[in-house]
Amino acid sequence: MQAVVAVLFHWLGVTTHNFFVLSLLSKFSSSHLSGAGGWSPLESNEQQWLQVDLGDRVEIVAVATQGRYGSSDWVTSYALMFSDTGRNWKQYRQDDAVWVFTGNSNADSVVHHKLLHSVKARFLRFIPLKWNVGGRIGLRVEVFGCSYKSDIADFDGRSSLLYRFNQKLMSTFKDVVSLKFKSMQGDGVLFHGEGQRGDYITLELQKGKLSLHLNLGDSNLHFSNSHTSVTLGSLLDDQHWHSVLIERFNKQVNFTVDKYTQHFRTKGDSDHLDIDYELSFGGIPVPGKPGTFQRKNFHGCIENLYYNGVNIIDLAKRRKPQIYTGNVTFSCSEPQIVPITFVSASRSYLLLPGTAQIDGLSVSFQFRTWNKDGLLLFTELSENSGHLLVYLHGGRLMLLIQKETENPVEITEGTNLHDGLWHSVAINARRHRITLTLDNDAATASHATTVSRIYSGNSYYFGGCPDNFTDSQCLNPITAFQGCMRLIFIDNQPKDLILVQQGSLGNFSDLHIDLCGIKDRCLPNYCEHGGKCSQSWATFYCDCNNTGYMGATCHNSVYEQSCEAYRHQGKTSGFFYIDSDGSGPLGPLRVFCNMTEDKIWTAVQHNSTGLTRVQGAGPEKPYTMSFDYNSSAEQLEAVINSAENCEQEASYYCKKSRLLNTPNGMPFAWWVGRANEKHLYWGGSLPGIQQCACGLEESCLDMRYFCNCDADREEWTNDTGLLAFKDHLPVTQIVITDTNRSNSEAAWKIGPLRCYGDRQFWNAASFNTEASYLHFPTLHAEVSLDISFFFKTTAVSGVFLENLGIKDFIRIEISSPKEITFSIDVGNGPTEATVQSPTALNDNQWHYVRAERNLKQTSLQVDSLPKKVLEAPAEGHFRLQLNSQLFVGGTASRQKGFLGCIRSLHLNGQKLDLEERAKMTPGVKPGCPGHCSSYGNLCHNGGKCVEKYNGYFCDCTNSAYEGPFCKEEVSALFEAGTSVTYTFQEPYPVTKNASTSSSAIYVDAVVSKENIAFSFLTAHTPSLLLYINTYFHEYLAVILSKNGSLQVRYKLSKDGLLIFTIDSGNFANRELHHVKINREGRELVIQVDQVLKLKHNFSEIDFKAIKSLTLGKVTDSLSLDPEVSKANAYGFTGCLSSVQYNHIAPLKAALRHPSIAPVTVRGSLTQSNCASMMEADVNTATTTYSSSDPFGKTDEREPLTNAVRSDSAVIGGVIAVVIFIIFCIIAIMSRFLYQHKQAHRNSQKKEKEYPENLESSFKADIDLQNTVSECKREYFI
Repeated sequence: MQAVVAVLFHWLGVTTHNFFVLSLLSKFSSSHLSGAGGWSPLESNEQQWLQVDLGDRVEIVAVATQGRYGSSDWVTSYALMFSDTGRNWKQYRQDDAVWVFTGNSNADSVVHHKLLHSVKARFLRFIPLKWNVGGRIGLRVEVFGCSYKSDIADFDGRSSLLYRFNQKLMSTFKDVVSLKFKSMQGDGVLFHGEGQRGDYITLELQKGKLSLHLNLGDSNLHFSNSHTSVTLGSLLDDQHWHSVLIERFNKQVNFTVDKYTQHFRTKGDSDHLDIDYELSFGGIPVPGKPGTFQRKNFHGCIENLYYNGVNIIDLAKRRKPQIYTGNVTFSCSEPQIVPITFVSASRSYLLLPGTAQIDGLSVSFQFRTWNKDGLLLFTELSENSGHLLVYLHGGRLMLLIQKETENPVEITEGTNLHDGLWHSVAINARRHRITLTLDNDAATASHATTVSRIYSGNSYYFGGCPDNFTDSQCLNPITAFQGCMRLIFIDNQPKDLILVQQGSLGNFSDLHIDLCGIKDRCLPNYCEHGGKCSQSWATFYCDCNNTGYMGATCHNSVYEQSCEAYRHQGKTSGFFYIDSDGSGPLGPLRVFCNMTEDKIWTAVQHNSTGLTRVQGAGPEKPYTMSFDYNSSAEQLEAVINSAENCEQEASYYCKKSRLLNTPNGMPFAWWVGRANEKHLYWGGSLPGIQQCACGLEESCLDMRYFCNCDADREEWTNDTGLLAFKDHLPVTQIVITDTNRSNSEAAWKIGPLRCYGDRQFWNAASFNTEASYLHFPTLHAEVSLDISFFFKTTAVSGVFLENLGIKDFIRIEISSPKEITFSIDVGNGPTEATVQSPTALNDNQWHYVRAERNLKQTSLQVDSLPKKVLEAPAEGHFRLQLNSQLFVGGTASRQKGFLGCIRSLHLNGQKLDLEERAKMTPGVKPGCPGHCSSYGNLCHNGGKCVEKYNGYFCDCTNSAYEGPFCKEEVSALFEAGTSVTYTFQEPYPVTKNASTSSSAIYVDAVVSKENIAFSFLTAHTPSLLLYINTYFHEYLAVILSKNGSLQVRYKLSKDGLLIFTIDSGNFANRELHHVKINREGRELVIQVDQVLKLKHNFSEIDFKAIKSLTLGKVTDSLSLDPEVSKANAYGFTGCLSSVQYNHIAPLKAALRHPSIAPVTVRGSLTQSNCASMMEADVNTATTTYSSSDPFGKTDEREPLTNAVRSDSAVIGGVIAVVIFIIFCIIAIMSRFLYQHKQAHRNSQKKEKEYPENLESSFKADIDLQNTVSECKREYFI
């Protein structure tokens, strides 16, 4: 049984605050606190509630409960609902969730709860959720609160209040409007004011949301952009009170609806709001008034309406002359409409009776939902006329009449009906005709005709079907309905749903009667970084497309945080997006990552990196250039702060133009950096020192000055250097003021912002004892959290980090050698996400961990193992409340501490400086050695991993490749006479200042193995690719035969000449081929293009006293055998790449260290890229910038060549281009004719010499010439 209690209350001492305590005294015996008895219903189930009538609307601030006196009956948890009228209840919510109050643990103790948000209501309901398992529901309650007074006006949709000003025009620069309202209508104007100059202010309901329209002072309203509209709130047509506050000061506006606030600035230039004559509340009373737009009047109640401190409703009640009252009453009329909520997606339904066998049918109702699909109505028609279904499918309304002997009749209406708004449905049938009307729009109603006549049924199922089909005969071809319904009419008679609640009408399951529990899960929008929110009844979804972020709430950046992180993934130089703060508020930034050096450079381009000429600028008319980096100042600052070092090159070319006016004058030029600060030093100098680089180096042209340009000479000179003080970068502006004198001229250039090093990527700490830890400030991440780090350990368990609250906590730990666990509690009980690894994680290798928690899910990622994801509950607590310090490497209890290393720790994109904190913490050391044990495999092709304090690098000295991971090929173009000879001798240094162990090359007297690898591309045969000879006249030769087959020829003292031929195709086909020749002892293996081609066992083999290795043509006077000699006559024409002989890279030595390596180059040797040659069109010449400088270079020897940007230069450029094109056409035609003629002559000669291969010989000759000339052309443009 439910209990409705009319309470008496007495006032307690604090009369100044009108504070009271309400104790229950009723026929249920003394149910107030500390009294005997209490409330205990006959049946203990979830349908029971205790209702308190407080006699009038009051402000409730706290409640308290006890169990039933002297019994085992008490409630362990409960919810609260409140209402003004005893109808249309509202659940008490806290943190956007239905709040569950902790009840009692025995019958006698009192549990108090202070409400976080006070409630204004007359009626209060206690809803028991759980009770003592060994007893029943038992409750004694007390309510604490204050009296509440208010002024209320009721508007019927045609009425309004007019507030007339004392003067004709009211001009304000500050406005404050506050009110509360309640309504069942989704549209209506709450107040409006306008002026003849185009000013206006309007607050109106639009589809259940509140819109504020503002325009400040613009008479050209139709042609201006000064109109400002802001929308806030949702589902405001629920017949509950909603508060509104509008605060305007000049252009700044704060707009608050309930607990949500939006701050914005109005458009336009004016600061004043000019309103003529009056403000209207509740509507716009004069529709024909000039400039007034048509809007629907407000229908509902407004409470405590204040405009700039004036109580408008109080003036109206007192009949003051400045208020015109139009049909307004001063008490709130409450429509007695009972909504119901279908809670369950599977079990909710409402069964209502109808009158069977009536000729025809009439059913109507209203619904609102967020779900696209759901059954609205099912009824079995009488007289065997089939059954009728009405349901939502894909947001459209479907009506279906099915009968076994007839074709089904189907009607479809509407779109997007899952928008959360109320929609009305009316079904009317008579004889053979049925009509479906949506939203009372008779003009668009749909009709259909049936073969049989339609007779009404006696049972109507709304929202779903019971589980027992045999008894109900209810069919649901789709999911159950989740949402709200109201105003249900059957046979033109309204159905009293309170009777359903009392059990005297129909039946139901999983319904909330007399409340609509719909919730807008997209308010506020928990989709981060601009993600678009959509929702269903139970959850919300985020569309992260085009945001640069991913995940359930668009929390995680799709980009890395630095170029260092991309390098670590094995990426090569190029343009990338980096997100310096990860999941933080800053967006991604496009940069160029230069990974060709040991230092990984990040370059951010701006809008003017070229050389720019300046003339005619003086102190009165300075030249100014501002730089746009296509990013925000915060993004650039984050990049700079994350880097170890940053710099920008600054160049000033001058002819009779002074720069800093040293030694003691006011500068004639300066630059502006971060924080808009003006700086008077130039590139190469130090902050605070008004000098250029030559001044510090004492190398200026005129030693009396500290800048070359300050000598004020007639000839061109320059001051160039690097600006490298991070706190001043980037350069945002340059100002020049000394180019207005006779023959005075200047040109400047500010390079891109360049930074290297990631301060956080290798930031690490070593924890040496289980009791050691680092502590940081409390983690604040109420609704969204991500934690990422690397670790390595040999311990079997330990806590990586922990942060505690009163009840909430987070913890990440290695719980066993193969398990990582992420534990979190936000008030609903602990949740654990565990990832199990197939291999041990305590292997002293670096492993990556990322834990994330948001409103939708909790997840844990370890290395590349499958992510563990746990879905979050749709209701309940969701704010993470922490208050202790964040412990890293340990716990607050100092137990289960972590032994090992943690590095690169990020919390919500913020970087924690472990090293700095470790310097002052006993038991913890900054840094962590041993990176090569985890990352050594990233050094490829014989590269050696070398440890650094903050990372590692790949030493490519003994590799034929180069680059940060020894993966970039070293290639060169050979012409017919090109020869590269490497002479074996004593070890030599490959790189300057390198250690002997890493940079020297050793040669044994006897070589018991050959590991040879190279790639080649050619169109010519025969060709000599590689030749190795010894002092004992032994040799190894790799040649291409005339037919394109590959031969490996060994000349040994014991075995004589051994020839191994690979004839699986023509290798002179202008494709890149990879050759590997490996001999270990007597076993020889030859691979071509990663395919094993040959194996052979020698009787006995040793290369003794190797003399030299030659690529291309052998130029020494050696006695070559006939086949090798024939191939050597042609040499090699094409591209050779990444040549490796044991630990020697002869081609790389020739290209990179020709002066210090024992290598001799004859003929033309040009660096190239074989792979790109194969892909490129040989008839297309392209200009390619070096990867180290993606923005191109200008010739600085003639600074103004590229700086002059006048019209004459443009015209001259156009003419030059036209002439160049003409000459190119003539040259190409001449070349083609000459080649055609020469080829014809060669073909005649070769026809006699090689008649069996005429066509291939002719083609090879043409291709060879094209290959060399085109490749050379590409790299020498």
